[in-house]
Amino acid sequence: MQSKTASEAAKQRHIQRGIDARDKSKGNGKGQHAMQAGARKYPEPPFPEQHHPKPGDEWAIDPAPLYDAPFYLGSKKLDDKVALITGGDSGIGRSVAVLFAREGADIAIVYLAEDRDAKATKSAVEAEGRRCILVKADVSKRDQCRNAVAQTVKAFGRIDVLVNNAAFQIHSSEFAELTEEHFDTTLKTNLYGYFHMAQEAVPHMKPGSAIINTGSVTGIDGSKALVDYSMTKGGIHAFTRALSGNLLAKGIRVNAVAPGPVWTPLNPSDKEAGDVSKFGADTPMKRPAQPEELAPAYVFLASPHCSSYITGEILPVVGGY
Repeated sequence: MQSKTASEAAKQRHIQRGIDARDKSKGNGKGQHAMQAGARKYPEPPFPEQHHPKPGDEWAIDPAPLYDAPFYLGSKKLDDKVALITGGDSGIGRSVAVLFAREGADIAIVYLAEDRDAKATKSAVEAEGRRCILVKADVSKRDQCRNAVAQTVKAFGRIDVLVNNAAFQIHSSEFAELTEEHFDTTLKTNLYGYFHMAQEAVPHMKPGSAIINTGSVTGIDGSKALVDYSMTKGGIHAFTRALSGNLLAKGIRVNAVAPGPVWTPLNPSDKEAGDVSKFGADTPMKRPAQPEELAPAYVFLASPHCSSYITGEILPVVGGY
């Protein structure tokens, strides 16, 4: 018996020596590159150090976010639909607008103040052969949401897809320093904005329509420097689940996409310059997503051809586990 146990112990030590040698040859993970699994190579950290004023301008970010998905071919998944996208001037919203247009939809872009970005998005949508209107609105204000919906219906006659995407995010490392003004701005934009837009849009939506909310990995895992933002994103996930059940009788599906780190104006206008340079490096893929890597998930959830039996789901797109 003793010889058998000694033999087993020797075998385990032999396996251990082999693993130890391979671990040393890998240099403890140094020199590992970001995962590249897309149709084109995506930027990876380190990025230039930068910090931009709120609400953030896409044209000022270096490197420029990749949103146009040149290898993505449309196939009429949203043919002749009308989509209203909040925060559609830049980032994820811009890429969603372009891919929705490529799939045949006309687009209403709701944005806060970034005129240059909004005009660039409008041009990109029109280059896909679809119509686009721009509506300036603060989604935290009910009357401005009502006006945005009214302008969309006036221009296009209806709303088939609502994408709630506008967001406010800025870090607060010390919980005690999170001011009521900061907290209130986050909740009013991220929660009230989604609530207002959905409540105003639903009366104009017919069976087969869809609402897609932008959640976040912070709403699943939390973030110690984004207590208020994490709270709102978790609330958006719960809002998605609850509203999906409420709107079943109307034939309106409600789902959410929960992104991990994405290279958009939201983060360089939040984080300190040094942190921006490392943004996304701590994900398993060792880089942030580009907006065009998120947009197809919104197409999938918007299209009745792809997701007619899906409602109340939160789809994480987080770069691995």
